[in-house]
Parts: sequence; structure tokens; C-alpha cells
Amino acid sequence: MPSFGLIKRSDLIRYLRQLGFERPYSGSKHQYMVKDHITVRIPNPHKSDIGKGLLAEILRQAGIGKDEWERL
Repeated sequence: MPSFGLIKRSDLIRYLRQLGFERPYSGSKHQYMVKDHITVRIPNPHKSDIGKGLLAEILRQAGIGKDEWERL
């Protein structure tokens, strides 16, 4: 069950897959994941984790609520 906070990029991708998003595809500047008509950009790999603010924005784009995220 992921908490709503710092998260590693690889964990974010794994949890989005559990929610039905398809693998990361290469884009022009960022990779992205797709589920039906929803496209979500994935941050590029960096040394640090994804922060709470960016996670909130990614989940908003994906149409995933905080409660749904924490139930995984």
C-alpha cells in the first residue's frame, strides 16, 4: 500500500500498471503511460524520489484519487 508522499520512479510505474496503465512509452522529452484515453507523463529518472506535489499532479492527470492510491 503506497503512502501519499515520496515515491521512487520505478514504484510509481509499478503502481500505475496495477491500475491498468500500459508500460512507459518513449515520448519526445518524457516517457508516458496510457490507459484508454488517458495519457500520463512520467518524470525522467533522477537521483532523488518523486515529491508529494509532483505525485499529486500525476495522479490528477491519471484521474486517481488519494484514497484509491492508498488502497493499492
